[in-house]
Amino acid sequence: MLRRYLFTLLTVMVLLFVTACGGGTPTDTDNDQNANEDVTEESADGGAGPDETEYPLTVVDVTGTEITIEKEPERIVSTSTSDTEILFALGLGDKIYGVSDFDNYPEEAKDKPKMGGVVEPNVEAILEQEPDLVVTGNSISEEAAQNIRDLGITLYQTDPKNMEEVFDVIRETGLITNRQKEAEDVIEEMQSVIDHVKETVAEVAEEDKKKVYIEYNPGWTVGKGEFMHELIELAGGINVAGDTEGWIEVNEEKIIEENPDVIIYAADLVDEETGKQLGELIKERDGWEEITAIEEDQMVPIDEDIMSRNGPRIVEALQQIAEGIYPELFD
Repeated sequence: MLRRYLFTLLTVMVLLFVTACGGGTPTDTDNDQNANEDVTEESADGGAGPDETEYPLTVVDVTGTEITIEKEPERIVSTSTSDTEILFALGLGDKIYGVSDFDNYPEEAKDKPKMGGVVEPNVEAILEQEPDLVVTGNSISEEAAQNIRDLGITLYQTDPKNMEEVFDVIRETGLITNRQKEAEDVIEEMQSVIDHVKETVAEVAEEDKKKVYIEYNPGWTVGKGEFMHELIELAGGINVAGDTEGWIEVNEEKIIEENPDVIIYAADLVDEETGKQLGELIKERDGWEEITAIEEDQMVPIDEDIMSRNGPRIVEALQQIAEGIYPELFD
């Protein structure tokens, strides 16, 4: 009896001693706390967080060119209006040291040094800005692009053909510039507009869908494989040039034959040859006065910039196109 009591007392004393010294098996809570401390220490030591880019970073642009970005870009030049809007949307205005002559959005872009045209940018002007990154679109000539690369300047080229590819460009631009979270925020806002339009036009039966003709430049329309065609389809319309591909010259007889219900065109665009606005030119074409869209005055002007720039504001064009095709659904 005494021996059993002494043994029990000894066991209790040992347990108390071990506990006091911090021994014993660690609990799940202890493990979680230790893990959090490790993460905190790693971040404090300069480790990249979940939304931060690790450099050097290697990406492949739309031309198949492999590009290595050694560190976060601090001096960026854009020769593409769409890419300029993406850069500003990501909050990089203070790092933009040059834009194309055609950049006019946001307002801040107007005050940036001008780098020439989108096809043949001024390489000397670009060089003067000492950029560590030049972003450009599909309009740049191969010669100009190669000249920039030959100067040892990192050139990233884009050419999104549809909404998903626009998202990809925004996402990768965010990765390159260490603006990953901002990129996802922009995409989320754009997706909310797309979802709203799709949900609104979903009630239109297939047989009730309206036929749509779009003219973004005098004498030019678009078929499959380009983002403007996708805009018409997302808006619940049927592109009358949808049996063709890419950017195409208008076949006037074919448009008369297709007899679109709605005509979408670039607002305030003036034809250089005649000095007339695009809307006037469309109405004056021989035989077009019998087209339903013109007879019933279903011509919808859309701001040329938001209609032609495949950047964050492309969803504004989508909204306006959908409202133009089915105004009764968006009242």
